[in-house]
Amino acid sequence: MNPAPEFSLRRDAFGNLVYTGGDGEPREASPVRAFPIGAPDEGIALVDAHGRELAWFARLDELPSGPRELVEEELASREFMPVIERIAAVSGFATPSAWTVVTDRGETTLILKGEENIRRLAGSALLIADGNGIQYLIRDRRALDAQSRKFLDRFL
Repeated sequence: MNPAPEFSLRRDAFGNLVYTGGDGEPREASPVRAFPIGAPDEGIALVDAHGRELAWFARLDELPSGPRELVEEELASREFMPVIERIAAVSGFATPSAWTVVTDRGETTLILKGEENIRRLAGSALLIADGNGIQYLIRDRRALDAQSRKFLDRFL
């Protein structure tokens, strides 16, 4: 479903996104990424409260700057996936273990309950779920420093 040639996107008094398409009917909308890890800026849908697609954008940059900023803000507020840049320390090589990691959002400690909580993704990307349910992304494990790769290899 392609968006109507004319549409608007705004926030209502409660901070919700409101999409108004060619029919003039305002609807509460939420942005959803089709490929959140592999191609986060491609395939963006605006869906209503029932999950019905209101608009589809092949690329995020297809949106005019105002609506694009609203969509980016909304996605950022809902998606929390720190990217691991370095593994500073691991408490032990048996699970559960505590990992001290440096992410794009700062340093933190995560608890790895088991090796099954490390999922391989396309290419050399990994998704690590910690004991609190937070998902951490390693975009390219080969791009990590030698010490981080050594820690990681013990669990893969």
